[in-house]
Amino acid sequence: MTKINVTVNGATHQSEVESRMLLVHYLRDVLGLTGTHVGCETSLCGACTVMLDGQAVKSCTVLAAQADGSSVTTIEGLAQQGDLHPVQQAFWEHHGLQCGYCTPGMIMATAQILQRNPDPTEEEIRHGLEGNLCRCTGYQHIIQAVQCAARKMKSKSVAGAR
Repeated sequence: MTKINVTVNGATHQSEVESRMLLVHYLRDVLGLTGTHVGCETSLCGACTVMLDGQAVKSCTVLAAQADGSSVTTIEGLAQQGDLHPVQQAFWEHHGLQCGYCTPGMIMATAQILQRNPDPTEEEIRHGLEGNLCRCTGYQHIIQAVQCAARKMKSKSVAGAR
């Protein structure tokens, strides 16, 4: 067993975990944060994407022990004070989901894309989402949601700068 201290969505958690436990299972099974989905468990689908110290990672490829001392943001942690994050709002407005299984990972990957490039082209969006698979939507609504989120975040930052 390994003792870890991890900040998840702003709350500090101290736990003893098996050294082989994956971060995705720690989030879901120990902390009860089931918004992060377990898809393929081989890093191919991206359904388990979370932010680890500000970087999008597939939590099925990270051991919980590796997250010791780190900060993790899950899909549950994006909303602030009851308000959806602009990416979450845009996915809802533009129907960037169907079954919803890939949606948490898509949203977390989108947050990373827009953090790195606040005004991505469609090609850059598609490239940024390559590691996240959706079997339902055909991606067009997802692309539109990312573009909308970029506009929302840009207008929010312009309004905040005034």
